[in-house]
Amino acid sequence: VHLLLAMGYQEIVLTGVHLGSYGHDLGDPLGLMQLVQTILAETDAPRLRLSSLEPWDLTPDFFDLWQNSRVCRHLHLPLQSGCDATLRRMARRTTQAQFSALMREARQCSGEMCITSDVIVGFPGETQAEFEATAAMVERIGYAQAYSFKYSPRPGTPAAELGEQVPEEVKAERLAHLQALIHKGQDDFNAACVGRTLAVLLDRKGREAGQLGGRSPYLQAVHVRAPEALTGTIQQVQIRAAGPNSLAGEIASHPDRRADKERPEPRKGDGGGYRREDARP
Repeated sequence: VHLLLAMGYQEIVLTGVHLGSYGHDLGDPLGLMQLVQTILAETDAPRLRLSSLEPWDLTPDFFDLWQNSRVCRHLHLPLQSGCDATLRRMARRTTQAQFSALMREARQCSGEMCITSDVIVGFPGETQAEFEATAAMVERIGYAQAYSFKYSPRPGTPAAELGEQVPEEVKAERLAHLQALIHKGQDDFNAACVGRTLAVLLDRKGREAGQLGGRSPYLQAVHVRAPEALTGTIQQVQIRAAGPNSLAGEIASHPDRRADKERPEPRKGDGGGYRREDARP
Protein backbone atom coordinates (compact mmCIF):
# COMPACT_ATOMS: atom_id res chain seq x y z
CA VAL A 1 0.00 0.00 0.00
CA HIS A 2 2.81 2.42 0.85
CA LEU A 3 4.39 1.71 -2.55
CA LEU A 4 1.15 2.39 -4.43
CA LEU A 5 0.61 5.64 -2.57
CA ALA A 6 4.20 6.69 -3.30
CA MET A 7 3.45 6.09 -6.99
CA GLY A 8 0.56 8.52 -6.78
CA TYR A 9 -2.45 6.24 -6.46
CA GLN A 10 -5.38 7.91 -4.72
CA GLU A 11 -7.62 4.93 -3.99
CA ILE A 12 -6.79 1.56 -2.48
CA VAL A 13 -9.19 -1.28 -3.26
CA LEU A 14 -9.18 -4.42 -1.14
CA THR A 15 -10.49 -7.30 -3.20
CA GLY A 16 -10.54 -11.08 -3.23
CA VAL A 17 -12.79 -14.06 -3.93
CA HIS A 18 -13.54 -14.40 -0.20
CA LEU A 19 -12.46 -10.98 1.02
CA GLY A 20 -14.63 -11.04 4.13
CA SER A 21 -12.92 -14.18 5.42
CA TYR A 22 -9.44 -12.62 5.31
CA GLY A 23 -7.49 -13.98 8.28
CA HIS A 24 -10.03 -16.70 9.11
CA ASP A 25 -7.57 -19.39 8.04
CA LEU A 26 -5.20 -18.08 10.70
CA GLY A 27 -7.87 -18.13 13.37
CA ASP A 28 -8.57 -14.40 13.21
CA PRO A 29 -12.28 -13.73 12.55
CA LEU A 30 -11.65 -9.97 12.62
CA GLY A 31 -8.80 -10.08 10.12
CA LEU A 32 -10.33 -7.83 7.47
CA MET A 33 -11.56 -5.29 9.98
CA GLN A 34 -8.12 -5.10 11.56
CA LEU A 35 -6.46 -4.81 8.13
CA VAL A 36 -8.66 -1.84 7.22
CA GLN A 37 -7.97 -0.18 10.58
CA THR A 38 -4.23 -0.68 10.10
CA ILE A 39 -4.25 0.85 6.61
CA LEU A 40 -6.22 3.84 7.88
CA ALA A 41 -3.91 4.31 10.85
CA GLU A 42 -0.55 3.77 9.13
CA THR A 43 -1.10 5.41 5.72
CA ASP A 44 -2.57 8.61 4.37
CA ALA A 45 -4.55 6.86 1.60
CA PRO A 46 -7.23 9.37 0.54
CA ARG A 47 -9.74 6.64 -0.27
CA LEU A 48 -10.13 2.99 0.70
CA ARG A 49 -12.71 0.79 -0.97
CA LEU A 50 -13.88 -2.74 -0.19
CA SER A 51 -15.05 -5.06 -2.93
CA SER A 52 -17.74 -7.75 -2.63
CA LEU A 53 -18.35 -9.21 0.84
CA GLU A 54 -20.42 -12.20 1.87
CA PRO A 55 -23.03 -11.42 4.54
CA TRP A 56 -22.04 -14.26 6.87
CA ASP A 57 -18.51 -12.85 7.20
CA LEU A 58 -19.67 -9.58 8.75
CA THR A 59 -20.16 -8.81 12.43
CA PRO A 60 -22.33 -5.90 13.64
CA ASP A 61 -19.30 -3.81 14.63
CA PHE A 62 -17.82 -4.21 11.13
CA PHE A 63 -19.89 -1.24 9.96
CA ASP A 64 -18.07 1.00 12.43
CA LEU A 65 -15.32 1.15 9.80
CA TRP A 66 -17.46 3.58 7.82
CA GLN A 67 -17.22 6.13 10.61
CA ASN A 68 -13.94 7.04 8.92
CA SER A 69 -14.73 9.24 5.92
CA ARG A 70 -11.80 7.80 3.95
CA VAL A 71 -13.67 4.49 3.60
CA CYS A 72 -15.92 4.76 0.53
CA ARG A 73 -19.62 4.57 1.41
CA HIS A 74 -20.14 1.67 -0.95
CA LEU A 75 -21.09 -1.83 0.21
CA HIS A 76 -21.54 -4.73 -2.20
CA LEU A 77 -23.36 -7.65 -0.56
CA PRO A 78 -24.55 -10.45 -2.88
CA LEU A 79 -28.20 -11.28 -2.19
CA GLN A 80 -28.66 -13.94 -4.93
CA SER A 81 -32.22 -14.64 -3.76
CA GLY A 82 -34.73 -13.11 -1.37
CA CYS A 83 -36.38 -16.44 -0.62
CA ASP A 84 -35.12 -18.66 2.19
CA ALA A 85 -36.03 -21.89 0.38
CA THR A 86 -34.01 -20.85 -2.67
CA LEU A 87 -31.10 -19.74 -0.51
CA ARG A 88 -31.01 -23.18 1.13
CA ARG A 89 -30.86 -24.89 -2.27
CA MET A 90 -28.03 -22.53 -3.21
CA ALA A 91 -26.22 -23.47 0.03
CA ARG A 92 -26.09 -19.80 0.96
CA ARG A 93 -25.37 -19.36 4.66
CA THR A 94 -27.87 -16.59 5.29
CA THR A 95 -31.60 -15.95 5.46
CA GLN A 96 -33.83 -13.15 4.28
CA ALA A 97 -34.19 -11.89 7.86
CA GLN A 98 -30.44 -11.96 8.53
CA PHE A 99 -29.68 -10.17 5.28
CA SER A 100 -32.31 -7.50 5.96
CA ALA A 101 -30.84 -6.93 9.42
CA LEU A 102 -27.42 -6.31 7.86
CA MET A 103 -28.96 -3.74 5.50
CA ARG A 104 -30.49 -1.90 8.45
CA GLU A 105 -27.22 -1.92 10.38
CA ALA A 106 -25.28 -0.62 7.37
CA ARG A 107 -27.70 2.25 6.80
CA GLN A 108 -27.87 3.10 10.49
CA CYS A 109 -24.09 3.41 10.46
CA SER A 110 -24.13 5.74 7.48
CA GLY A 111 -27.25 7.20 5.91
CA GLU A 112 -25.16 7.83 2.78
CA MET A 113 -24.32 4.15 2.30
CA CYS A 114 -24.62 2.98 -1.31
CA ILE A 115 -25.66 -0.68 -1.30
CA THR A 116 -25.23 -2.85 -4.38
CA SER A 117 -25.75 -6.55 -4.95
CA ASP A 118 -25.98 -9.63 -7.19
CA VAL A 119 -29.24 -11.46 -7.86
CA ILE A 120 -29.97 -14.70 -9.73
CA VAL A 121 -33.33 -15.68 -11.21
CA GLY A 122 -34.38 -19.13 -12.34
CA PHE A 123 -32.29 -21.21 -9.95
CA PRO A 124 -33.49 -24.84 -10.12
CA GLY A 125 -36.78 -25.28 -8.30
CA GLU A 126 -37.57 -21.56 -8.13
CA THR A 127 -41.34 -21.19 -8.10
CA GLN A 128 -43.23 -18.07 -9.03
CA ALA A 129 -43.86 -17.41 -5.34
CA GLU A 130 -40.13 -17.73 -4.58
CA PHE A 131 -39.28 -15.31 -7.38
CA GLU A 132 -41.87 -12.85 -6.14
CA ALA A 133 -40.25 -12.98 -2.70
CA THR A 134 -36.94 -12.04 -4.32
CA ALA A 135 -38.52 -9.23 -6.33
CA ALA A 136 -40.25 -7.86 -3.23
CA MET A 137 -36.99 -7.86 -1.27
CA VAL A 138 -35.09 -6.11 -4.09
CA GLU A 139 -37.78 -3.44 -4.22
CA ARG A 140 -37.84 -3.09 -0.44
CA ILE A 141 -34.07 -2.68 -0.11
CA GLY A 142 -33.84 -0.26 -3.04
CA TYR A 143 -30.42 -1.09 -4.41
CA ALA A 144 -28.31 1.67 -5.92
CA GLN A 145 -27.18 -0.88 -8.47
CA ALA A 146 -27.26 -4.66 -8.87
CA TYR A 147 -25.94 -7.25 -11.27
CA SER A 148 -28.78 -9.51 -12.38
CA PHE A 149 -28.38 -12.96 -13.88
CA LYS A 150 -30.29 -15.84 -15.35
CA TYR A 151 -29.12 -19.12 -13.87
CA SER A 152 -27.31 -21.35 -16.38
CA PRO A 153 -26.43 -24.95 -15.52
CA ARG A 154 -22.78 -25.94 -15.54
CA PRO A 155 -22.19 -29.66 -16.12
CA GLY A 156 -20.76 -31.44 -13.09
CA THR A 157 -22.05 -28.99 -10.50
CA PRO A 158 -24.63 -30.02 -7.88
CA ALA A 159 -27.11 -27.38 -9.09
CA ALA A 160 -27.06 -28.81 -12.60
CA GLU A 161 -28.21 -32.15 -11.21
CA LEU A 162 -31.18 -30.69 -9.37
CA GLY A 163 -34.63 -31.35 -10.75
CA GLU A 164 -37.18 -28.73 -11.70
CA GLN A 165 -34.96 -26.73 -14.01
CA VAL A 166 -36.76 -23.47 -14.84
CA PRO A 167 -37.62 -23.00 -18.56
CA GLU A 168 -35.58 -20.37 -20.39
CA GLU A 169 -38.61 -18.29 -21.33
CA VAL A 170 -39.68 -18.12 -17.68
CA LYS A 171 -36.19 -17.08 -16.62
CA ALA A 172 -36.19 -14.35 -19.27
CA GLU A 173 -39.54 -12.99 -18.06
CA ARG A 174 -38.39 -12.97 -14.46
CA LEU A 175 -35.11 -11.28 -15.33
CA ALA A 176 -36.91 -8.52 -17.22
CA HIS A 177 -39.22 -7.89 -14.27
CA LEU A 178 -36.34 -7.90 -11.81
CA GLN A 179 -34.26 -5.52 -13.91
CA ALA A 180 -37.11 -3.04 -14.05
CA LEU A 181 -37.06 -2.91 -10.24
CA ILE A 182 -33.27 -2.64 -10.16
CA HIS A 183 -33.29 0.17 -12.71
CA LYS A 184 -35.86 2.06 -10.66
CA GLY A 185 -33.66 1.89 -7.56
CA GLN A 186 -30.60 2.86 -9.58
CA ASP A 187 -32.35 5.81 -11.21
CA ASP A 188 -33.65 7.02 -7.84
CA PHE A 189 -30.21 6.81 -6.24
CA ASN A 190 -28.52 8.66 -9.12
CA ALA A 191 -31.22 11.34 -9.18
CA ALA A 192 -30.75 11.92 -5.45
CA CYS A 193 -27.12 12.87 -6.15
CA VAL A 194 -28.08 15.83 -8.36
CA GLY A 195 -27.28 19.05 -6.54
CA ARG A 196 -24.74 17.39 -4.26
CA THR A 197 -20.97 17.85 -4.34
CA LEU A 198 -19.10 14.54 -4.51
CA ALA A 199 -15.41 13.71 -4.32
CA VAL A 200 -14.62 12.20 -7.71
CA LEU A 201 -11.41 10.37 -8.59
CA LEU A 202 -10.69 11.41 -12.19
CA ASP A 203 -8.96 8.40 -13.71
CA ARG A 204 -9.43 8.50 -17.49
CA LYS A 205 -10.11 10.57 -20.57
CA GLY A 206 -13.73 11.06 -21.51
CA ARG A 207 -15.28 10.24 -24.86
CA GLU A 208 -15.21 13.89 -25.89
CA ALA A 209 -12.36 16.38 -26.16
CA GLY A 210 -11.77 18.24 -22.93
CA GLN A 211 -13.69 15.68 -20.90
CA LEU A 212 -12.50 13.47 -18.05
CA GLY A 213 -14.25 10.53 -16.44
CA GLY A 214 -13.99 9.27 -12.92
CA ARG A 215 -15.69 7.50 -10.04
CA SER A 216 -17.66 8.84 -7.13
CA PRO A 217 -17.27 7.34 -3.65
CA TYR A 218 -20.34 5.26 -4.57
CA LEU A 219 -18.53 3.86 -7.66
CA GLN A 220 -20.78 5.78 -10.07
CA ALA A 221 -19.24 6.91 -13.35
CA VAL A 222 -18.97 10.72 -13.44
CA HIS A 223 -18.16 12.93 -16.44
CA VAL A 224 -16.81 16.49 -16.22
CA ARG A 225 -15.13 19.11 -18.38
CA ALA A 226 -11.60 19.31 -17.00
CA PRO A 227 -8.00 19.59 -18.18
CA GLU A 228 -6.10 16.36 -18.68
CA ALA A 229 -3.62 17.47 -16.02
CA LEU A 230 -6.22 16.64 -13.37
CA THR A 231 -6.17 12.94 -14.30
CA GLY A 232 -5.29 10.92 -11.21
CA THR A 233 -6.58 13.50 -8.75
CA ILE A 234 -9.65 13.65 -6.53
CA GLN A 235 -11.80 16.69 -7.23
CA GLN A 236 -14.95 18.07 -5.66
CA VAL A 237 -17.60 17.85 -8.37
CA GLN A 238 -21.01 19.49 -8.28
CA ILE A 239 -23.44 16.99 -9.80
CA ARG A 240 -25.77 18.67 -12.28
CA ALA A 241 -27.38 15.78 -14.16
CA ALA A 242 -28.01 12.07 -13.71
CA GLY A 243 -28.56 9.28 -16.19
CA PRO A 244 -29.14 5.58 -15.62
CA ASN A 245 -25.46 4.69 -15.85
CA SER A 246 -23.57 7.88 -14.99
CA LEU A 247 -23.58 11.37 -13.55
CA ALA A 248 -22.44 14.66 -15.09
CA GLY A 249 -21.14 17.65 -13.24
CA GLU A 250 -18.63 20.46 -12.99
CA ILE A 251 -15.56 20.80 -10.86
CA ALA A 252 -16.60 22.95 -7.91
CA SER A 253 -13.57 25.22 -8.15
CA HIS A 254 -14.15 25.83 -11.87
CA PRO A 255 -17.78 26.98 -12.30
CA ASP A 256 -17.07 28.06 -15.88
CA ARG A 257 -16.92 24.42 -16.91
CA ARG A 258 -20.64 24.09 -17.30
CA ALA A 259 -22.31 20.73 -16.70
CA ASP A 260 -24.93 21.47 -19.31
CA LYS A 261 -22.25 20.62 -21.86
CA GLU A 262 -22.15 17.13 -20.39
CA ARG A 263 -24.62 14.35 -20.96
CA PRO A 264 -24.90 11.31 -18.71
CA GLU A 265 -24.53 8.02 -20.53
CA PRO A 266 -27.81 6.35 -21.54
CA ARG A 267 -28.65 2.88 -20.33
CA LYS A 268 -27.03 0.32 -22.59
CA GLY A 269 -29.44 -2.25 -23.94
CA ASP A 270 -31.92 -4.00 -21.69
CA GLY A 271 -29.66 -4.17 -18.69
CA GLY A 272 -27.33 -1.23 -19.11
CA GLY A 273 -23.80 -1.61 -17.88
CA TYR A 274 -25.10 -3.64 -14.94
CA ARG A 275 -26.54 -6.70 -16.62
CA ARG A 276 -24.96 -10.09 -16.98
CA GLU A 277 -27.14 -12.49 -18.84
CA ASP A 278 -26.07 -15.74 -17.27
CA ALA A 279 -24.71 -16.96 -13.96
CA ARG A 280 -22.87 -20.19 -13.44
CA PRO A 281 -22.52 -20.75 -9.69
